[in-house]
Amino acid sequence: MMSNTLSNDETGAQADAAAVRKAKRFILLVAVISALGGALFGYDTGVISGALLFMTPHFGLTPFLEGLVTSSLLLGAAAGALLGGRIADRAGRRPMLIGAAVVFVVGTLGSALTPDIPILVISRVVLGLAVGAASVVVPLYISEMAPAQVRGRLVTFNELMIVTGQLVAYIVNALLAEAGAWRWMIGLATIPAVLLGVGMLFLPDSPRWYAGKRRFDEARGVLHRARSHDEAEQELAQITAVNDHEPGTSGWRELRSRWLRRVFFIGIGLAVVQQITGVNTIIYFAPTLLTRTGLGEVASIVATISIGAISVLAAFVGLLLMDRVGRRPLLITGQAGVTVCLVLLGLAFLLPGGASWVSYLTLGLMVIYMAFQQSSVSTVTWLMITELFPLKIRGFAMGVAILVLWLTNFLVALVFPPMVAAIGGSATFWVFAAMGIGSLMFSVRFVPETKGRSLEELETDMRQRYA
Repeated sequence: MMSNTLSNDETGAQADAAAVRKAKRFILLVAVISALGGALFGYDTGVISGALLFMTPHFGLTPFLEGLVTSSLLLGAAAGALLGGRIADRAGRRPMLIGAAVVFVVGTLGSALTPDIPILVISRVVLGLAVGAASVVVPLYISEMAPAQVRGRLVTFNELMIVTGQLVAYIVNALLAEAGAWRWMIGLATIPAVLLGVGMLFLPDSPRWYAGKRRFDEARGVLHRARSHDEAEQELAQITAVNDHEPGTSGWRELRSRWLRRVFFIGIGLAVVQQITGVNTIIYFAPTLLTRTGLGEVASIVATISIGAISVLAAFVGLLLMDRVGRRPLLITGQAGVTVCLVLLGLAFLLPGGASWVSYLTLGLMVIYMAFQQSSVSTVTWLMITELFPLKIRGFAMGVAILVLWLTNFLVALVFPPMVAAIGGSATFWVFAAMGIGSLMFSVRFVPETKGRSLEELETDMRQRYA
């Protein structure tokens, strides 16, 4: 009898261990497939840095038109973020990502095959719609699928895929630079877009979206695929309790609640903080800036690969640290480092151009800047925007926050080339440094810690804290 009992216990333990391994594989598959949207986001924002050098003489672009071509994607992304969040709340996270994949293909082909500037700008706006929608829905989907103890790492994996997409774009730019094949640089993004659309066909929607629609059996089914039995039932009970406490999904009218206004304000502030120090001016215009220091066009494009490589490495470091040291200390440290780098970049642009050491000093400061930005500021921002908002307004609020993020990105990218032409690189980077000081003050004063708790626990805590 004793032997049979031990045998049954061992069999049960083995079955539980097998279920846990299966759940981990499922969550990893969810993260990998959905984060293809992040890779597309990164590729489409990074590829313009190299393509722009060849598009400028091809179309006769002025500094204003350079800014317009670059920033048109960002304007589309702002609209896509708002629409993507609302549609994801109504129709689901999964259908929204499938739709975004289709729009990625359409916008990419339009941009790559464009015969003139108006069609190029329109196509990049369409492409931006997909980028914006993916920037909201991918981290939202992953955060709602992931267990609390690894949520930081899995959502940050999307940020890793974003910078990996940028690195791939820089490498593709370098490989095709000698031929000036900017159409191929842009058009290759159709490959991951197709993979995203096909992959999402085989995944379910998030359990929290199902629960928000009162489809609790489907929510339970997804949780049992992604958790152990006990964890799934416990988490479902938390989700159900929150839905029973505040049922329904809404929008602006919910901001009449004081605690929701406070949380909404913090989320919007984080979105501005992530962009206002000019991170994407480095991503979009690094080759252009390096040519101003005397480096050749092809050499500038090849040198930009180092920015992409350090971004990937830094995002991986951020992924490892996120669930260990916490979001808030990582954010504050990164903002301080970014601000110092901006001051030094301003000084570098005072040096006489033409000497190779000036070019490589400028490149080195850009690399250090990106190391601070991607290991902390960007990773924390994208993660915390998925964690702060309660379920009933999560898609809507994330959409608005990322709308603000993309609009800030758009304005910075639009004014950057004329600003550098008007006041010079030094003054431009010192303006960004001043913004960095303001961002640091905001984070110290307002940003809470969100590490290690379920989304429902965070919602309960913030309701009590800001009531």
